[in-house]
Amino acid sequence: MDKLTLETLGRHLQTLRMTRGLSLSQLAADAGIAKSNLSRLEQGCGNPTLDTIWRLSLQLKVPFGDLIAPMKVPVGDHGVTVRLIDQGSDQPAVDAYWMSCAPLTERNAEAHAAGTIETITLISGELEVGTAQDLKRLRAGDSHRFAADQPHCYRTGESWATALLTIVYQPVQGTEVSVETAEASQCIAAPQQPRGAS
Repeated sequence: MDKLTLETLGRHLQTLRMTRGLSLSQLAADAGIAKSNLSRLEQGCGNPTLDTIWRLSLQLKVPFGDLIAPMKVPVGDHGVTVRLIDQGSDQPAVDAYWMSCAPLTERNAEAHAAGTIETITLISGELEVGTAQDLKRLRAGDSHRFAADQPHCYRTGESWATALLTIVYQPVQGTEVSVETAEASQCIAAPQQPRGAS
C-alpha cells in the first residue's frame, strides 16, 4: 500500500477504535497483534496483511469492507488482491469484492465472524476454494458458497484467477433484529410469484 492509503486506513482504524471505547492495548490484545504494530498502523505506517485487517474488523465488530471502504485502491498480500466494489446497507450486511490471485498462490484465510458466508464466482483461470471439508475446484463461470466462519483457502494453478466475491455477515450477537428483517428473511425461503401474477 502507498503512504496515502496507509494513512487513510490508520485514521479510519483509530476512529473506529475510539468510537468503540477501546484502548490501543485492548484492541491489539483482542486481535492478537502487537500493540506497537497497531500503533504503527494507526500512524499510517507498516504493511498490514489481509489477516491483520480481518482480525481488526472482527474485534471492532464491523465488516471487513467497513475498514477498507475509505481506501480507493485494492488491498492484498502474498499474491491475493481484493477491491471493495460495494457494500449493502441492509441486514444482513453484504460486501461485494473483485479478487485477483497470482499463479501458484495459496492463501489460507482465518475464520471470519460466526455465521459469515462467502460466495465466489470465478471470472477467469482456475481456483480451488472453500473449507477443508468443502473444497471445490472452480473454472470460469463456476460458483461456490461456503461457511467462512471456518478457516478456508484459495489456491490457484498455473495461471491468474479473477473472481467476484460476496460476503454475507450475520448480525453481531446481542444486537436486536427488527421485525421487518425477521419477516424479510422468512420471505427469502418462500417461492415468489412472477410480476403481474395475482
